[in-house]
Amino acid sequence: MTAELVRGQNHTLPQTRLEIRVSAGAPVVAGATLGDDRGTVRGVEWIAHPGSPQLPGLEVSRQAAAEHRLAVDLDALPEAVHRVTVLLALPLEAGGPNRFGAVASPFVAVTGLDGTEIATFTLTGLDTESAVAALELYRRQGAWKVRAVGQGYAGGLAAMLADQGVTGAADLARSIQEAVARGLDRSVAPPPPRTPEGERVRHAGSPASAQGAGRPQAGPLPGPDEPAAPAATPVAPASAPAGGPIDYAHPRRQAAAPPPPPPAAPPAQPGRPATPVAGDATGWSMDERLYNQVWGMFEDLARTAAAYRSAVDFAESRMDQELERTLSDPRSRIGGAGDLAREQARAKRDELTGRAREALDRDLAQLAAEAAVVEPALPAAYAGWDNPVWHGYRVPMEIPMALRIGDLHLPESTGMSIPLLVRLPLERGMWIDSGRTASEAAALTDSDQLRRLAMESAVLHAARMLAVYPPNEFSVHVIDPAGSAAAALAPLVGAGVLAGPPASGPGGVSSVLAQLTRRVDLVQMAIRAGAADSLPSDLDPAEQLLIVNDFPHGFDDRAVTQLRYLADEGPSVGVHLMMVADREDASAYGPVLDPLWRSLLRVTPVADDHLADPWVGHAWTYEPLRTPAGSRVLEQVLERVAAARRTGHR
Repeated sequence: MTAELVRGQNHTLPQTRLEIRVSAGAPVVAGATLGDDRGTVRGVEWIAHPGSPQLPGLEVSRQAAAEHRLAVDLDALPEAVHRVTVLLALPLEAGGPNRFGAVASPFVAVTGLDGTEIATFTLTGLDTESAVAALELYRRQGAWKVRAVGQGYAGGLAAMLADQGVTGAADLARSIQEAVARGLDRSVAPPPPRTPEGERVRHAGSPASAQGAGRPQAGPLPGPDEPAAPAATPVAPASAPAGGPIDYAHPRRQAAAPPPPPPAAPPAQPGRPATPVAGDATGWSMDERLYNQVWGMFEDLARTAAAYRSAVDFAESRMDQELERTLSDPRSRIGGAGDLAREQARAKRDELTGRAREALDRDLAQLAAEAAVVEPALPAAYAGWDNPVWHGYRVPMEIPMALRIGDLHLPESTGMSIPLLVRLPLERGMWIDSGRTASEAAALTDSDQLRRLAMESAVLHAARMLAVYPPNEFSVHVIDPAGSAAAALAPLVGAGVLAGPPASGPGGVSSVLAQLTRRVDLVQMAIRAGAADSLPSDLDPAEQLLIVNDFPHGFDDRAVTQLRYLADEGPSVGVHLMMVADREDASAYGPVLDPLWRSLLRVTPVADDHLADPWVGHAWTYEPLRTPAGSRVLEQVLERVAAARRTGHR
């Protein structure tokens, strides 16, 4: 029976291998400190945090998230450890909450490895505190217990660490927050929260919604382009009733949650896994169900790999401890007894890792079977370029929920990839890194080829966006200061789908930036004034994408400032940025451009393991999408897009 603890209450732990699960109303940093019999933290080596997530017997999350699972093996802790204190803190991110009183009360559960709850604790009564010692596991007379603490600190993480006697607490707190910021920069954003009606809405600032041109669209979720903002509420036009936004909900759709998934395949026989079915998730439409299913597969693979890695770490830690005990006895260092103990320790390690591998292979086989039925069923927006769905492509009349921008896989699952879907409209710009990274693929590619591949990737991303938007609801501008991307841009230019010729030279750069900056300013002013119907007639109401090649070549200080402005303010009013750049080329600007790089989702033109999932924080290898060799699918799709733009319909 689960013990529901209140502040100060304790409960005996029936086992020593545990999970501590944290749920919060906003992303939080989770960590833990180890204390001796006096509760003293002996140094930074006794603190697990996102910058140093693993200690013997303890592993915490590598980034801030609304949900965490901390792995604890009390038997594997150092002998001197008598206390484990679980810490929560709010990350210092711009626009995020700065006190626990502004978010839902965090909930902490101590569970067994099978998920069975042993004890739970809801941290109520927090207000100005931005850090809290949630609970502690402590050893008393040889037995381990859990105590609900709930001690908050208005001084934040530094004050909490200082209270535990940590030397240099302020510097350590700063380094932890910096590690969290780096993790958030590289993390894929989870799917967005569902609105009460289960409906998805357009950006509040897009002229189409501001002019009342929005239409009902299915979709609900958070989504990884780099951790998620709630959907914006559409701005009511002058003709809307006073007192609230337009209601885009279907008049006969009254349910607060989407319908359950369609009937699944017949139940599996005992001992056999269920037969996978495409669309086996909740949602109003098949596209929404497939979107939710892909995200479910993404999370399943992340947690499956985490369980395997944790089991392997436990096996290695156990073997090290057994060998240490054996070698600590001088009598066992020589003779057959020592050799036998070492063989037994290694055999036990091999047995544990073998069982973990069997469980991993079983889970991977089930996920691979699911992927095999899901991939062929994906709509064009979610499908790879090699999917036959593109051969029957027609320009859509509604914006899809999301767009596939690549694939992700882990070292344990090289034969299986997860589609990387980002929500539409884009909530964050993209940066295609044309520089040389630490990946093996980048090391085998010369600099000129990396730049070419980066621009080709930008063209493919832009083509997919043009293809999934209704006719004339998405415009693409290009800045190519030196004209070096002419070959890569040929498909877009030849199809006539760009808003204008690629801008070159300082004059072209200045003209395009001025045009888009004016658009952002006008839409923002119209929204603030409640005068969306007074926008100039020459303002293009479509979503706008600006592709910038070879930055910062051709950019003066004013142009750089305008670009930063578009990156920060543009997405909320339908102006999106896609940078093709090597950060080293802009190193002369120093930290001035750091906010620009952080605001963009970084992807690469070749395989690179730089993205992290929002649940566990694994480093995932990103694979960009490519058209099949010799295929004309890109040209055919763009031809149909161009034809639809000319006629205004499919």
